[in-house]
Amino acid sequence: MSKVFSSTSAWFFQLLLSALTYSILFYCNAAVASSLTFGVGVNWVYLPAGLRLFLTLIFGLSGAIGIAIASFLISYYGDFPHDLTLCIGIGLISGFAPYFARVFILKNIQLESDLSNLNIYKLGICILVYAFLSAGLHQWWFSTMGLNEAGTLDHFAVMVFGDVLGSLLLIAVVKSGMDLLKRFKQTAR
Repeated sequence: MSKVFSSTSAWFFQLLLSALTYSILFYCNAAVASSLTFGVGVNWVYLPAGLRLFLTLIFGLSGAIGIAIASFLISYYGDFPHDLTLCIGIGLISGFAPYFARVFILKNIQLESDLSNLNIYKLGICILVYAFLSAGLHQWWFSTMGLNEAGTLDHFAVMVFGDVLGSLLLIAVVKSGMDLLKRFKQTAR
């Protein structure tokens, strides 16, 4: 019984961690890159895209659900119209586009579920598959729901670009932080 409770509590911890970190990075990105907004829900640089992919690669379904919940709340209480259907769709796409990309990647490029064989080539494929899937689904949903100027090729292209650039920048920041931490530990010895 304690093993079941332990795995359930770990799953909920991952869900909450995903929701919290995604929300924090979303608002940080909005504050720093507000001048790089192309349209509602479309940014030239979108750092949370990299976090979406990272969280779903590591946590799987619990990460996707955490992102979906956070994205729904951010959309509903943010710049989008307060339409429940619209915001539920945005939340589901935000959480499950990277999850579906994860499923596709695990099956098609022989990526281990623990990411032990992740390399720069496979990471690049992950980022591209996720960016195209996310942008395509978001723009389709925006167009279906009748948002102004949504669903156009330029919105799709900017969203793909912003997701790819945001993912690469987030990876660079994480890698730089890990390198600094490694150097700090070596000098502390």
